[in-house]
Amino acid sequence: MALNVIMMGPPGAGKGTQAERFAAVHGLPKISTGDILREAVQGGTELGRAAKGIMDAGGLVSDDIIIGVVRERLQRPDVDGGFVLDGFPRTVAQAVALDEIVSPRDLIVLDIVVPDEELVRRLGMRRVCGRCGAISAGGVTASEPAMCERCGGALVVRSDDSEEVVRQRLSVYGRDT
Repeated sequence: MALNVIMMGPPGAGKGTQAERFAAVHGLPKISTGDILREAVQGGTELGRAAKGIMDAGGLVSDDIIIGVVRERLQRPDVDGGFVLDGFPRTVAQAVALDEIVSPRDLIVLDIVVPDEELVRRLGMRRVCGRCGAISAGGVTASEPAMCERCGGALVVRSDDSEEVVRQRLSVYGRDT
């Protein structure tokens, strides 16, 4: 029987970290819509150009685009034994589409709950490797190197991790998810 897991929670709750750990332990692919979109933005693809402005403002990319990305990804053979979804679904329309896409598979949903002020604090400190995408949750101070421990790339602040954008993202999450 396939193990199909959905990690839910607001931005900064730790979905990606927990999804990555769970996927590694169980030998499952981790599928992150955020990672897919950020790769598209970095690669300058049509999807990336369309998504960049929306993401930078703290909004959600349209259901049609995200559903299409997930539908395509869940048709690959590596998900036959299961998967871990990180960041999808975020709206009722996405949840309905997911039911259709994965039927008749069973799904396990894990919802991570964290107070908003802690999320703002965490995301304000988060740095991401510009080369490999690894996350450094501790932030960078004068005593910490501004380089990735995994690959040596430069750590950067994501454009959607400013306090104003984080609060907007949390508002959107609370309203739509």
